[in-house]
Amino acid sequence: MKTGFYQPRFYRDWVRDTDLVSFNVVVKETDLWIRTRRNLRSKAFKSIIRHRGPLEKYIAGHPVFLTTLEPYPVGEDAPEMVRGMAQAAAAVGVGPMAAVAGAIAEEVGKDLLEFSPEVIVENGGDIFMKVTKERLVGVYAGDSPFTGKIAVRIHPEDTPVGVATSSGVVGHSLSFGKADAAVVLASSAYLADAAATALGNRVKSREDIAPALEWAQGVPGLLGVLVIKGAEMGLWGKVELVSLL
Repeated sequence: MKTGFYQPRFYRDWVRDTDLVSFNVVVKETDLWIRTRRNLRSKAFKSIIRHRGPLEKYIAGHPVFLTTLEPYPVGEDAPEMVRGMAQAAAAVGVGPMAAVAGAIAEEVGKDLLEFSPEVIVENGGDIFMKVTKERLVGVYAGDSPFTGKIAVRIHPEDTPVGVATSSGVVGHSLSFGKADAAVVLASSAYLADAAATALGNRVKSREDIAPALEWAQGVPGLLGVLVIKGAEMGLWGKVELVSLL
């Protein structure tokens, strides 16, 4: 799993609506913030255990899967989530663990949909969403002037959807870029997570924003992307920004 020091996820306090129940579930490195129609903490806990178990067992037998920064081929006998992570990572040229947060968010989210028509699962900035009304996802971009001032509008007809953010200046996840925020909307949280890493890796200066957007357009399954570097911003696809001011 991703390792590093724990950082308080203060952005979770930005939520303004009150029509969903919010709760936190932590299992080892997995720290989920979940919003559903009712408190499903115990079911979420069981879901995390169910999905982490096969992943941990696979990593124990294939340690390179945990550490490689390149796509890693897995066999058909690998656990379903492992295969999904490998597939998403291969699509954008990164290591499979770049998709782990999104993978767990999505699998737990899909499990909880059996008990709630609306489910939002956030895992370190990577989100699985299935909603029945418009929702806003706030954008945190470190010291950029855009931080806390803009959000991405998510329409219910576009869900389920994966929304992931990578940053070269915020948090402890590995990035080779210097983007304040690289936000990806994708058909799955697996792909969104892996693609956000790959997108962020491509941005070291504001001159890299346009080429990064062009790269994103060639990745099947991506719905839209947003890149922020300082006071500069670029976006492509199905990204509807709204002001929070």
